[in-house]
Amino acid sequence: MIHHVTGQLTEVGSEHVVIDREGMGFMVAVPKYALESLAPRRGRTVTLHTLMFIEGNQTGGHLEPVIVGFLDAQERLFFRRFTSVKGIGWRKALKALTEPIGFVAAWIDDGDVTALKRLPGIGPRTAELIVAELRGKMKDLARTDGSRADVPRLNGAQRDALEILVSLGDARGDAEEWLARAAQLHREVTTADEWIRAAYRVKTGVEA
Repeated sequence: MIHHVTGQLTEVGSEHVVIDREGMGFMVAVPKYALESLAPRRGRTVTLHTLMFIEGNQTGGHLEPVIVGFLDAQERLFFRRFTSVKGIGWRKALKALTEPIGFVAAWIDDGDVTALKRLPGIGPRTAELIVAELRGKMKDLARTDGSRADVPRLNGAQRDALEILVSLGDARGDAEEWLARAAQLHREVTTADEWIRAAYRVKTGVEA
């Protein structure tokens, strides 16, 4: 098994990257949240922690190895656990992970079915199954993604504001971060509308 790949990032596609190492190009499938992080690093040396899957018809058809990569070893461990849930293969898992893994792990640990079912391809029944099988197994991985590690749990009005921000097109992880910062600055805010305005002030840099 390929444990990790280190080399020059030469290509960033919609679902994969290519890493060149000593003239050999490794095509590595990566989640969307990781693509957004890797895109500005094109041309630089990067390391991806990897898993390998075999795709194809095992009864006589063509079999092809697929390398899936992650930004660190903890994200790889999350993916192992996530794909242990019945009905979640590596392709479905990659498409679903549009938000940082630290947040997804926290939603699972909190039993937040509402947040999970907003991930692409994850419906209510699958979200409930994920929580049933993995809740209590993600504490070591929850909220471990850098500056977002200490995002507090949102209250009712903040959660309403979050859902409105997401419906307007903002990424859930970003919106949670803006609301968390707004909560530090404005303890007097109480309504969802006020939280939305406060979050956008953080987003635009008016308040930081």
